[in-house]
Amino acid sequence: MQEFLLIVIAYLIGSIPTAVLVSKTFFGIDIRDYGSGNSGATNTFRVLGTKWGAFVMAVDILKGVLASFLYLLLPYYLTNEWDRTNFMIGLGLAAVVGHIFPVWAKFKGGKGVATLLGMVVAIQPLVALCVLGVFLLVLYLTRFVSLSSILASIAFPLFILVIFNEPEPLYRVFAIAVALLVILTHQKNISRLVQGNENKARIFKSRDRKKN
Repeated sequence: MQEFLLIVIAYLIGSIPTAVLVSKTFFGIDIRDYGSGNSGATNTFRVLGTKWGAFVMAVDILKGVLASFLYLLLPYYLTNEWDRTNFMIGLGLAAVVGHIFPVWAKFKGGKGVATLLGMVVAIQPLVALCVLGVFLLVLYLTRFVSLSSILASIAFPLFILVIFNEPEPLYRVFAIAVALLVILTHQKNISRLVQGNENKARIFKSRDRKKN
């Protein structure tokens, strides 16, 4: 019963609609009416710019971290590493579901990539740092947030299965599932990338001006 209650709380944390709150509070618009229609960091970068996109991404990552660390409220998981990892995955996934289907925003949210990253930060920080490195490198080179998210998600199971050789079976399955989920939820972005119609994020303006 306690675990179920914490799962619900994790979902409610994930449901906090960061991009919607920012867009309505500071711009008087609903971010979901612009760009791709999603209320995630990718669309915020595209519509509101670098500063607010970075802010939304940071908060959405924090949601995944906080939700995953709810296990600290149950003493049993403090001394049982195997069960703790599995429970943290459950808590993190609840937050991701909340981000994608937020109860506070009529169940219309983002794609959950940043919150997924926050979950990985809580469970395995070094892997999260590597994945974030892939994301930032691709973003710097291409300015496509969607492509950065897709390639980072593909890198995630490679780090887990090959480089770090994570022994936890559920975590290995989870890593593969994450890559598949991100690819699935970015089908429209992939189509636009192939067609050359995907919008670039408004970042690294000084670098881009030098190129021009």
